[in-house]
Amino acid sequence: MSAPQTIDAAFLPEFPVPVREPRRLHVVDAPARRRVPRRAFGVVAVLGAVLIALVQMGVSILTTQSSFEIASLTQQQRDLTYQKQILYDDVAGLNSPQYLAANAAALGMVIDETPTYLRLSDGAVVGAGKPAEGTSSVDAMGRGSVRNALISGVPLVTDPQKAAEPAPVTDAAATDAPSAPAASATPPPISDGLPTPATR
Repeated sequence: MSAPQTIDAAFLPEFPVPVREPRRLHVVDAPARRRVPRRAFGVVAVLGAVLIALVQMGVSILTTQSSFEIASLTQQQRDLTYQKQILYDDVAGLNSPQYLAANAAALGMVIDETPTYLRLSDGAVVGAGKPAEGTSSVDAMGRGSVRNALISGVPLVTDPQKAAEPAPVTDAAATDAPSAPAASATPPPISDGLPTPATR
């Protein structure tokens, strides 16, 4: 066994010895008081809330106004669409063959059953070569023609007093009895369910 090693105290570092001093009591400062918010902050907050409410009301009013304008423009567009359709119907009636035939007959034009043609290649006349008779053999507005509601009551070009097709006569105008009561346009009032015809 080996002998215990000895440590020379001169080579050891010196550690300071702690010295305890008695603590002294001192007065602690009072905590700082919070500042009360100034009135300006409150006024700014209230004004901000009022301004936000006013902006929301303005946006709501503008939205409502624009919706009314959209509804008005939609109604105007619908009315213009109806007027355009009425004008299309008027033009279709004025372009109809019946209206053109009635105007041609009023101008004195007649339909020739044996037409005559001029051949342009050699200038030859093909056909009977005689003028048409004074009356047309085909009556475009006669009894066999189909009635056209688009031209009923429309005056002819040459005679504004005469219409291409007379307006249809209603039953009320056809009856000459002045004592006949006027028919009501509304249905009879319903008291007990739907009205039923009397059967025997």
